[in-house]
Amino acid sequence: MDNITVPILRDKKGKERISALTAYDYPFAQWVDAAGIDIVLVGDSVGMVVAGEETTLSVTMDQMVYHTRIVSHAVKRALVVGDMPFLSYQVSKRDTIINAGRFLKEGGAAAVKLEGGASVSGRIAALTKYDIPVMAHIGLTPQSVHRMGGYKVQRDTEKLLADAKSVESAGAFALVLEGVPIDLAKEITQSVQIPTIGIGAGPHCDGQILVLHDLLGLSVWPHPKFVRAYADIASIAQDAISRYREDVKSGKFPSLNEGYV
Repeated sequence: MDNITVPILRDKKGKERISALTAYDYPFAQWVDAAGIDIVLVGDSVGMVVAGEETTLSVTMDQMVYHTRIVSHAVKRALVVGDMPFLSYQVSKRDTIINAGRFLKEGGAAAVKLEGGASVSGRIAALTKYDIPVMAHIGLTPQSVHRMGGYKVQRDTEKLLADAKSVESAGAFALVLEGVPIDLAKEITQSVQIPTIGIGAGPHCDGQILVLHDLLGLSVWPHPKFVRAYADIASIAQDAISRYREDVKSGKFPSLNEGYV
C-alpha cells in the first residue's frame, strides 16, 4: 500500500471510503498503522481518554507535540494529523502559524486539525499559505462545549453549509463532521469537493473516524450513540491484572523458571 499523502487523501473523495482513528502513543499507533488506516489523528481527546479530564480544554501545545512526536515515530504509512488544542489558534494568526508549525517541525505530523467554520477560515487560509495542510472540523466542536451547553447534536443547516463552504474556500483539504444529523451530513458531503470525515454524522460521509479507546472498549467514559465497540479490552486487561495479583499473593509468580541462576 502507498503512503498516504494529502493529495492522495483528497483524491479519494467519491472513489474510496477513508478510514481514520485517533492514537496517542507508540504501540497503539503501530497497530493502527499496520491495519491500513488512512489517517491517524493525534487528538486533543487525549485529555479525556488518557488523562481522565472531563473536557479537552486543559490540553496544552506541549502535550500535543509530545504525543504527536511519539505517534509519528510509529507510523510508516498513514497520514498523521495533529489536533490543535484550545487557545493554540484562537488568539492570533501569528500564534496559529507558530503552533501549527510545531506539529510539523517538532511533532513530525503532515497536517493539523482545528475546530470551527467561517470563524476560523482566516486561520486556515494563513496556514495553507505557508504550506501547512489543514483538516477542518465543524458541527459538534468539543472545544466549544460550554457555549453549546454540552456535547449536543448541531442542526443549523444554513450555518453548517456556510461553514463547510468557508473552510473549503480557505484551503482545508478535508473536513470532519461531528454530531451532525445524517441527512445534513449527506448534504454537506455533496456540497463540497473535499472529503468529509464523519463522527456521529451517519454513513454518507466520505470517511469515518472514531476515538481508538472507544473502539477497543478502553474508554472510561460512557460510549456515545455513534460508537461501535469492536472489542472489550478493558475486561481482558482487568482479568489479567487480577490473575497477576492472585499469583503474586499465592506465591505462584514468579516460578523458579522465571528467574536467573
